[in-house]
Amino acid sequence: MKAVALIAGPTASGKSDLAVALALGLARRGARGVVINADSAQVYRDLAVLSARPTAEEMQGVEHRLFGAWNGADPCSAADWAAAARREIDSVQSAGAVPILVGGTGLYIRTLLDGIAPVPPIDPAVREAVRALPTPEAYAALQAEDPERAARLSAADTARIARALEVVRSTGRPLAHWQGERTGGIGEAISLFPLVLLPERERLYRRCDARFARMLDQGAVEEVETLLARDLPPALPVMRAIGVREIAAMLKGEYSRAEALARGQQATRNYAKRQYTWFKHQPPEPWPRSESDNFVIDDLFETLFLNMGLT
Repeated sequence: MKAVALIAGPTASGKSDLAVALALGLARRGARGVVINADSAQVYRDLAVLSARPTAEEMQGVEHRLFGAWNGADPCSAADWAAAARREIDSVQSAGAVPILVGGTGLYIRTLLDGIAPVPPIDPAVREAVRALPTPEAYAALQAEDPERAARLSAADTARIARALEVVRSTGRPLAHWQGERTGGIGEAISLFPLVLLPERERLYRRCDARFARMLDQGAVEEVETLLARDLPPALPVMRAIGVREIAAMLKGEYSRAEALARGQQATRNYAKRQYTWFKHQPPEPWPRSESDNFVIDDLFETLFLNMGLT
């Protein structure tokens, strides 16, 4: 099986720096690593600053793929990304190099490794009716029609409640049925060498705050101005990215710069907290976790190097 490295964790955890360090470590051993993005914000070319996409300087000459690959007007689903990632992994491996997946979007990673549920297209009339329901009514309906799924969801989880309800109403089967028939995953066809970064939380939150402050000073405002000028639908993922709403409100005079900064920092910390919880509990238990900032590539990826016969 061909090797694939994976570096995952919450925002501001140092994933991108470590991915580059791994690629440079491979280069020192006569091999080549190519970094492949697995972050749902960094896929959009419109969010170079607000997604903290690596700069040319930060890439240090290492090839990066699927960064800024999507126009913000075209939403990138987990299935879209997984299909593109499979193509890039095949391309990198065919060239004799090592794909290094890096990102913080757990759904992307899980879809790539485990596959996607083959849910048939949802009847548009069913979708429209479900999405028109107030969340409490939709949740009550889900409790009656798919009680197992309802028990797993928060009563306030509007998006997941609607998705589960539209699936059972449109297909006649609960979402769990379709998820049990996942297809297209590559997990069993590769040798995966994962690492999950889970730095100490307060240190992580301080990084989140500092990074958002830098974004405001280094082009985030101009980035949002450009987005707003395109008049894109507000429901698009690119328009819901952290920082867009806060900076847009500042540009409209609804927030001061200080308030936009504080709200953007809080939103970033909240997102990092959700990611932290996901990566702490969802990946398989054997996946190594690291809380340290002192990255020693030889130690962290010793098994990868041994697998490839690199010393």
